[in-house]
Amino acid sequence: MQHLPGRCSGLGPPGGRRRGAARGRTPVARRSGGVHLRLIASGGVTVHQAAGTGYQRAADAYERSRPSYPLPALRGLADAVGLEPGRTVVDLGAGTGKFTRLLALTGARVVALEPVAAMRGRLAELLPGVEVGSGTAEATGLPDASADVVVAAQAWHWFRQEEALAEVERVLRPGGSLALVWNTFDDSVPWVRDFQRIYFGRAPEDLPSHLDGRWRTLLEARPGWSPVEELHLPNPHPVTREGVLERMASSSIIAALDAAEQERVRAEVDAVLRAHPQTRDGDRVELPYTTDVYWTRRA
Repeated sequence: MQHLPGRCSGLGPPGGRRRGAARGRTPVARRSGGVHLRLIASGGVTVHQAAGTGYQRAADAYERSRPSYPLPALRGLADAVGLEPGRTVVDLGAGTGKFTRLLALTGARVVALEPVAAMRGRLAELLPGVEVGSGTAEATGLPDASADVVVAAQAWHWFRQEEALAEVERVLRPGGSLALVWNTFDDSVPWVRDFQRIYFGRAPEDLPSHLDGRWRTLLEARPGWSPVEELHLPNPHPVTREGVLERMASSSIIAALDAAEQERVRAEVDAVLRAHPQTRDGDRVELPYTTDVYWTRRA
């Protein structure tokens, strides 16, 4: 385990966007599809178009193809920010609950917020014991000073970050923590570089990404936060060849394409797999990720 203060190092580079401040809403219990969940009312829900369209279409593929996170990463974060029974953690942009289910292992009360309906529905099916809401990072709908920790896993770059930071500051209790987590591809591996080129070749120039480091620049310039600390761990993800294809299909930009263009993407990914010795033979492929964990405390 590598536990480093300050700047990012190793394989995991640093990275960057959602609104408003609806306050003091009371959770209401409802039934949906036979699953008991608690839905937290929120203000106006606004989501980046790429995330809203792509993830609405690709929720099932996202759940099947995306990796989880190493348990040592959870342990390191839990020790650093005090995730334990009696504490409340809010998971922003929780998706299908990949990180939410790990947060639940700490015994803390977990509130998972996900504005994309298909993703939120999948989360509620998988984690019926977790409080689920439709709030965004900029408008959580949560009361003032109601959380000890706010987490965003694989999500912070989609938010409007200055507004999100203001909302985090509102809902955190004094001394509370913000944690940002990403699974980042190891693009030192040649076939992974070629795989990523297929995605980035179709992505608009202004597509949000944690790789640009904007999130860190904004956070470090904002008063009232401690220096960012970090932890980086390898997170290899074994999948089938079809799993590699589905991993690409689960990306928001690819999921938003029309059917013909998605077929071209599949053909390009298949060509990459056939071109490299590490992926040419057999049906099992290892997708190499690094899990990057960052946290800071509110003064």
